[in-house]
Amino acid sequence: MPVVVVESPAKAKTINKYLGPGYTVLASYGHVRDLPPKDGSVDTEQDFEMKWEVASDSKKHVKAIADALAEDNNLILATDPDREGEAISWHLEETLRKRKSIKKDTPVSRVVFNAITKTAVTEAMKNPRQVDAPLVHAYLARRALDYLVGFNLSPVLWRKLPGAKSAGRVQSVTLRLIVEREMEIEAFRPREYWSVKALLETPRGQTFEARLTVLAGDKLDRFSIENRTAAEMAVQAIESRDLKVASVEAKPTSRNPSAPFMTSTLQQEASRKFGMGARQTMSTAQRLYEAGHITYMRTDGIDMAPEAVSAARDAIKDRYGADYVPKSPRIYKNKAKNAQEAHECIRPTEMSRDAESLRITDNDQRKLYDLIWKRTLASQMEAARLERTTVDIASDDGQIVLRATGQVMLFDGFIRVYEEGRDDTVVDDDDKRLPQIAQGEAMKKQGVTPEQHFTQPPPRYTEATLVKRMEELGIGRPSTYASIVTTIQDREYVRKDGNRLFPEDKGRLVTAFLSNYFHRYVEYDFTAALEAQLDDVSAGERDYKEVLGQFWRDFSAAIAETADLRIGEVLEKINEVLAPHLFPDKGDGSDPRLCPHCGKGTLSMRTARSGGAFIGCSNYPECRYTRPFGPPSDEEQLEGGIPPEGKLLGEDAGDRIWAFKGRFGPYVQRGDVTEDNKKPPRQSIPREWPPEECDLEQALKLLALPRLVGTHPEDGVNVWATIGRYGPYLKHNEDTGRGGATAPLPELDDVFTIGMNRAVELLAQKKASRGGRGAATPPLREMGEHPSEGGAVHIMEGRYGPYVKWEKVNATLPKDTDPAAVTMEQAVELIAEKAAKKGTRKKAAPKKAAAKKPAAAKKATTKTATKKAPAKKPAAKKTAKPKPAAKGDASNDDNGDVVERLRGAR
Repeated sequence: MPVVVVESPAKAKTINKYLGPGYTVLASYGHVRDLPPKDGSVDTEQDFEMKWEVASDSKKHVKAIADALAEDNNLILATDPDREGEAISWHLEETLRKRKSIKKDTPVSRVVFNAITKTAVTEAMKNPRQVDAPLVHAYLARRALDYLVGFNLSPVLWRKLPGAKSAGRVQSVTLRLIVEREMEIEAFRPREYWSVKALLETPRGQTFEARLTVLAGDKLDRFSIENRTAAEMAVQAIESRDLKVASVEAKPTSRNPSAPFMTSTLQQEASRKFGMGARQTMSTAQRLYEAGHITYMRTDGIDMAPEAVSAARDAIKDRYGADYVPKSPRIYKNKAKNAQEAHECIRPTEMSRDAESLRITDNDQRKLYDLIWKRTLASQMEAARLERTTVDIASDDGQIVLRATGQVMLFDGFIRVYEEGRDDTVVDDDDKRLPQIAQGEAMKKQGVTPEQHFTQPPPRYTEATLVKRMEELGIGRPSTYASIVTTIQDREYVRKDGNRLFPEDKGRLVTAFLSNYFHRYVEYDFTAALEAQLDDVSAGERDYKEVLGQFWRDFSAAIAETADLRIGEVLEKINEVLAPHLFPDKGDGSDPRLCPHCGKGTLSMRTARSGGAFIGCSNYPECRYTRPFGPPSDEEQLEGGIPPEGKLLGEDAGDRIWAFKGRFGPYVQRGDVTEDNKKPPRQSIPREWPPEECDLEQALKLLALPRLVGTHPEDGVNVWATIGRYGPYLKHNEDTGRGGATAPLPELDDVFTIGMNRAVELLAQKKASRGGRGAATPPLREMGEHPSEGGAVHIMEGRYGPYVKWEKVNATLPKDTDPAAVTMEQAVELIAEKAAKKGTRKKAAPKKAAAKKPAAAKKATTKTATKKAPAKKPAAKKTAKPKPAAKGDASNDDNGDVVERLRGAR
């Protein structure tokens, strides 16, 4: 029985069903090898030799394949039909050869299929080939580039820009797109303009709207009417004249359907219509593919197989009638430059079956399949036919012309099934339907209305528009979009709010640094040109080591140039670049960087020992003014709020009582910072209290904490009430330091009012709930055994919401996810993602003690070692490798996460 290897167990199960008992189908669980996250994994001195390491979690999968080959000496590699799939097959073959599981007489072949159907799989088995070397070389080039950029650039960030996490080859360029769009929005100044519309009535009593297009004989443009005065004059000009229809022009027009989906357009449309992120879309599509419902979902091709086109036309005819089938099939030309990585479009494997007939139970899978099915059918349907009408209504003297436009749907065509969404809603007058209007008819004026408008800043990116822009610029490739967009959010460089992407201050810092000191490597043209070179490698037209050599010569020189950079120099440059954001113009002509506290120092970005950035005064230590990194908050500008220099609440016992906004939130302070009193008493203002409403009485209550409730009647130990990081609580210890028993308080007011009887009761309840030493919290749900690793999977209730628990991995459920609706498949995916971030793995079994050598051999060995062995270096701390993600879950195209795990070791 030949041994067939695919990436995932779900895919293996489906393929095994099609091939039958004559084959052994096993899963590799994605990549089995990767570059170790340490120096020298890509040796730039030895012609970019790459040193691979089998992941600890992959060893058992490799062993299972090797064991199967020991019984059946025939290997068929059936991984996905793209560059990553080719690389997985290459890694498997190399690994098995290294452990001598593949012998000289072992047949090794590679098969590919674009859809997991019985026909596609059995046909692929009849057409085996060898692993495609150019595709593997393209993978090696990308992997080496990402390692060299991530592993060499990220440490520069850590040294010169405290608080930064990592930098990646494509990740950093994508981040720049979002940051620059935000800077455009901040620099935008709205411009006022007006339009004038009239509500007109036909002789038959029907009304419609028309807009003013000609005034005083001059054709109007967008900004012709600049203010209210000009708009009112235009209104008077219309009202003082009689109007009649000057012309009615009706033109037939048509609208053609969009091409079938490829990876980028699927991600865009799923975002527009369902709010799905790129990762969620690809994960859902992966499951549809593995179930045999759709073709392969990582593609930049839009062409469709002839048999699929015929099936689509038959399905359209059966469902909607012959009128909806065009005379000849629609042909869509593939835009991809590299034919080896361009596959068929994303389409259903059976055109006649909709989501309902397939009985897809998962909500996301059902919605996404329905979208793919409708888009595919629509792409082969007849065009929509419309009639577009333009009516001009003019005054007798020709000084005034108003225009009304509208359209009538004559035949809906593909629109009956599907219409592509829009990224930003646009009001289109052409969509309106006009009443019957004839040339020469007089129009009555029902009303004339001026409307004020302001120009709008460019919209922030959504995941859909970001992917679209990356595709336009040639940044990244279909298999990488989801991982890139996810990475910049995971790094907290970008946050997603209401489907829009906002750059965090940390992301602005990284972009400012890279744009000034590594400008070439975050240029859009440079990144796109490098992608084109890698495409040439895939096509076998360029040597991948030549590409690596050209890149490394310049990049290593740029890294070396930053060695002498002082942190102060870097910070001042970033202050200059980010000045409009950090120190916005106040509008009164004053210096926005002048310290509001001392009136002498200059505000600038500073870094803390613990990492991170904040705004501080240059007159330190005389002036200790600080505020969080970023522009002053709106709250600070409000009357009664806490200004940047602090708010004086009053005096008590000769001390001034202040309220400040700190890096970690608002707080109250007793006294001023002086040379003798560098750390005056402080207490955070609770979240339940609006900071701007905090008064002297409340401040004194806070500064008096912790409050002594009394001595415990059983042991005579003090009981205190105070406020901590997680809210109000009781402490049962001798003094106010750490240690002793604790118990949460139900309400904030309890801190100031609770008596000893209630305190004793709460402490006793807390002790009982822990069962003396901490009884386990019962799970919300018991999911069962992990399907591949073993061990119970539970859904637990935590302090920050429900989470999935498996062994030592705790993975928080996404916001608004119903714990009762989580499937095992979703739970396993969340566990894998969390484990990959933490580098979680099981400890290796202890090595067996080596057998003792004979005395003579031991003596000789000792002598040799004494003579030749260099001095021992301290053993480097090993960094756990993350569990490899399943194929389709992420790609290796941006390696910012690898170096992140090394930060502690460095």
